[in-house]
Amino acid sequence: MSGRILSIARPISWPPETIKNEFGIATLSLGYSKKHKLEPRLRAAAEAGYKWIDLFDECWEAYLEEHGLDGSRLWEDTPENLEVAQRLGDLVKSLGMRVACTQPLRKIEGVKDAHERTATLELVAKRFPFMRAFDTDLVFMCASIRADAGVTTDLNVVARDLAELGDMAASFAHTDGGRMLKIGYEGLSWATRNNTWSTSWEAVRMANRPNVGVVIDAFNVLAVEWADPYNSALHGRIYSTLEEAIEVLCLSMASLVKTLPAEKIFFFQVGDAACVDPRTFQPPKDQDTPPLLPWSRVHRLFPFETALGAYMPAELVAAAVLATGYTGPMSLEIFNSAFDSHRETVPEKSATRGMVSLKKLSEVVKQVPPFWDTPQQVAIKDLVHIYSSNRQS
Repeated sequence: MSGRILSIARPISWPPETIKNEFGIATLSLGYSKKHKLEPRLRAAAEAGYKWIDLFDECWEAYLEEHGLDGSRLWEDTPENLEVAQRLGDLVKSLGMRVACTQPLRKIEGVKDAHERTATLELVAKRFPFMRAFDTDLVFMCASIRADAGVTTDLNVVARDLAELGDMAASFAHTDGGRMLKIGYEGLSWATRNNTWSTSWEAVRMANRPNVGVVIDAFNVLAVEWADPYNSALHGRIYSTLEEAIEVLCLSMASLVKTLPAEKIFFFQVGDAACVDPRTFQPPKDQDTPPLLPWSRVHRLFPFETALGAYMPAELVAAAVLATGYTGPMSLEIFNSAFDSHRETVPEKSATRGMVSLKKLSEVVKQVPPFWDTPQQVAIKDLVHIYSSNRQS
């Protein structure tokens, strides 16, 4: 992987007069597939005003089963499966929305054994015909959580795998004549190594493929750089004071603005989480379960839902991402036990809650000063004020 990515970071003038990024939402943030069929969730999203849908594997699997097909073979490109995929893509478009991406790809990169590696990368390629049917160009993978001897977290190996996936996607697109397919790489907060935006960007930069980029997830950024749900001081942060927590986060986000080109951000997800009480919310006893996993799976919230315990500054991550010039969707990815309910109102209420949250985020982001260009001692005081004033119950 020689050469370099020629694109460079070009931050935009700040603040923008308007936030033009369209809104999206993950299918699992509208209700869980075992309790709610996909079509009613999609209709709830459309009625709330979303333009983009982040299609989760579980939801596509359940949709196949609704049509009498084997959900466990969700990426087998049989005529029957592809027909249902086309039907789903058409349904989404008929509602005035688009499928932004399919996800998640898990435990893909870093496989040592050559035969296992080939088979694992082929799991990604199996999605390509379905992406055409859904009319989406993006699939993204989470940084691997495997820690066994069969994988490596060596960044050179990860970059090699990303590059090969990019080549496989490009080859498919060149063969069928459709638009380029893209691979997004996300720094998952509980991943074995590449759990930050900066390490995922480094892997993408080293892969050096135009159709390989990063996925930035505000929750996963904040879960590593801001939050400690098990902190005995009960404030849920890594750092003891709000000022220090904001300053450290802003140093990272300033680096993002100045180093990450907008065109290499393939997708931006937004999420918050509850500040839990570690006296009752304990780390998992199973040593193989990452400590952040149960918090992420049960206690995520839409940004600014302070009354429910939301406390993370998603607006600072959003401001940094938008300041790069990113023009894609702002999409909600929330997991919460509230979605795991048979109540028929879950999709509608979830869609409404999310839309309220995104509209507020769009307004609050414009209040954020360009801390990436501002002397820290001036910016931190203003940022603490913005953070506090927008979280008054």
